Amino acid sequence: MVDQSQLRQWGCKVIDIERTALDNLYQYIDSAEFAKACELILNCTGKVIVMGMGKSGHIGNKISATLASTGTPAFFVHPGEASHGDLGMISDNDVILTISNSGESSEILALMPVIQRKAIPVIAMTGKPESNMARLAQVHLCIEVPEEACPLGLAPTSSTTATLVMGDAIAIALLQAKGFTREDFALSHPGGALGRKLLLKVSDVMHSGDALPVVSNDLTITEALYEISRKGLGMTAVVNKDQRLEGIFTDGDLRRIIDAEVNLRTTPIANVMTRNCVTITGNVLAAHALQVMESKNINGLIVIDADRRPIGALNMLDMVKAGVI
Repeated sequence: MVDQSQLRQWGCKVIDIERTALDNLYQYIDSAEFAKACELILNCTGKVIVMGMGKSGHIGNKISATLASTGTPAFFVHPGEASHGDLGMISDNDVILTISNSGESSEILALMPVIQRKAIPVIAMTGKPESNMARLAQVHLCIEVPEEACPLGLAPTSSTTATLVMGDAIAIALLQAKGFTREDFALSHPGGALGRKLLLKVSDVMHSGDALPVVSNDLTITEALYEISRKGLGMTAVVNKDQRLEGIFTDGDLRRIIDAEVNLRTTPIANVMTRNCVTITGNVLAAHALQVMESKNINGLIVIDADRRPIGALNMLDMVKAGVI
């Protein structure tokens, strides 16, 4: 039975070996080839086509996904399928990124004559600068590592880590060169949490029209409570005769006036509402509305137009449902 300390020791050794492999990458990024690869992609009017077999293919899939999500159109093409029709996915204005630690992947090398005939530029990412793949490419990115973390020297470990990091280095260098913003990122991730925070506006999540709780300032507290109950937001906007916002009345206000033994049936809502309440406009981000509610320690907001007329309302539960929280 192997003891826990031995397992931890083996795990730490893997991390040490792979850290050394990453330190080794600096020299290759500092070379002219890294900048050439980035410039080739920046000048590309098509897509980046990533290819790799086996573990290199798995890493290639991730690299293509990272490129695509950070502003560089890219997708993965399996080399084995490419020779059976998938080469049709590749156009003359694309750039091909091939990945192979040995630089001798037969499936990729078999495609090179066709790729060269179409004059499509190739960036090869290999651990062997003298390999056929490196020799046939316009740009070679070296990912050579001192050793694999696998004690047998067989399972791709340090080499795949180095490949992944080199791919990330390219993607982020391109991101910065293009001035890619958080908003750009959100547009390609509309279903993610970040996308919702950067895209959803207050107008997208607020209750409006018949769902908006609003009462006149001359109604009684009881009448206002009917409106709060019907709309189910725990609050209501209070407006004057011109339909401009004068205040807000919430469940919290109700608890306070009950403690004060105020007559609910005869007291006008204008006497107990919160005047100068915090408001927001519909064109700001829902994430900003959340920040306002958290900073003011309130659970809801009235949304107003330029004339201070209520056009919507939202509360914390709306933020949860929209995925902003």
